[in-house]
Amino acid sequence: MSNYHILLVLLGIAVLAVAWLPSLVDQYPLSYPIIVVAMGLLVYLLPLPLPNPSPFEYPNVTMHLSELCVIIALTGTGLKIDRRFSLKAWKIPLRLVILTMVLTIVVMAYMAYGIGYPPASALLLASSLAPTDPVLAGDVQVGDPGEGKEDTVRFALTGEAGMNDGLAFPFVHGAIALLPTLMPLEARLLHWLWYDLLYEISVGVIVGWIWGRLLALLIVRLPLKIKIKPEVYGFVVLAVTLITYGVTELIHGFGFLAVFVAAITVRSVNRDHEFHLRMHDFSDQIERLFIVVLLMLFGGAIGNGLLNALTWPDAALGLALLFIVRPLIGVVTLVGTRASWAERWVISAFGIRGIGSIFYIAYALKEAAFPEPQRLWSLVGFVILVSIVLHGILATPVMRWLDRKNGRLRPVSS
Repeated sequence: MSNYHILLVLLGIAVLAVAWLPSLVDQYPLSYPIIVVAMGLLVYLLPLPLPNPSPFEYPNVTMHLSELCVIIALTGTGLKIDRRFSLKAWKIPLRLVILTMVLTIVVMAYMAYGIGYPPASALLLASSLAPTDPVLAGDVQVGDPGEGKEDTVRFALTGEAGMNDGLAFPFVHGAIALLPTLMPLEARLLHWLWYDLLYEISVGVIVGWIWGRLLALLIVRLPLKIKIKPEVYGFVVLAVTLITYGVTELIHGFGFLAVFVAAITVRSVNRDHEFHLRMHDFSDQIERLFIVVLLMLFGGAIGNGLLNALTWPDAALGLALLFIVRPLIGVVTLVGTRASWAERWVISAFGIRGIGSIFYIAYALKEAAFPEPQRLWSLVGFVILVSIVLHGILATPVMRWLDRKNGRLRPVSS
């Protein structure tokens, strides 16, 4: 029996399921990522000759698959935000990234250190788990370009998910800098401050803006001389996504941030043009394909012992992040905004963890030798699993309740 052909059949079934699942579960307290993870778990429990999907077996595949999934998701996230960027209009997402995420990293690192993690590992865990995920948060994000679903909660969570994947990266590098090396700690921290924090963020923003403007000019101006078929807009945005990310990384900037900035920049040009919707739809379909693959493998990894190194203190730490740390810090840091108390609690509670956390851990473990990597993976995997189930069940009823409360949805008659 060929492993390759078995994998093709399983992948085809999963992709076919995802084609229908979003619309089937739309009215129920369930999300399709839950089903895909369960499918992966069940498949790997069957007596089939399948390869072990553990990130320890295929660390490079894990890192690059999650990396591609995140950058494509960031493009789709940026393209569907209708609101133009300004410090005032983006006040809440900026607070979530600059205050909520950073404070969550500090608190989580302190708590991880308190239960026995070395300083570098504690900071790595906090940096990987503090940022929310642009990939699995579709149920609580804004709608398609021009659709108009940009209430306070959806816009805040979408903007945060787009920005924090790039802005959390300096803290992952900070964790690597804390590991013992021949270079003195003071020199490592100074290098982290000017290079990882200042230079790489600046390069990400600048390159993203440049490529975004270039793409917009190509799509708006070039058709005046050379006919571009609407059907290929998706390939154009995919090409620019890959180029933006690749160029930014080659000059040592933060590619995640550059991709999101490029998408926001493109969205700001000729906002009613059909290319926005076509590009978003294409990136959304590619993103779903990657989600299917990664979540199937994630479910299989759980079935193959991904959580075996999880300890009770680690589980308590992960649950504290989802139920206490992020919600409380989020509510406090949103004081003074126009969001109501109900909106603040929903924004703070729906910090979904997912594919981005997988990439950060895979990247850090590839770059440096952190102690107890199995324990790190088990805790991150546990938090992602709980987040997928918890937020997947609550997203639909909570968002419908909030819509009814704010007069955006008629109550469902019994």
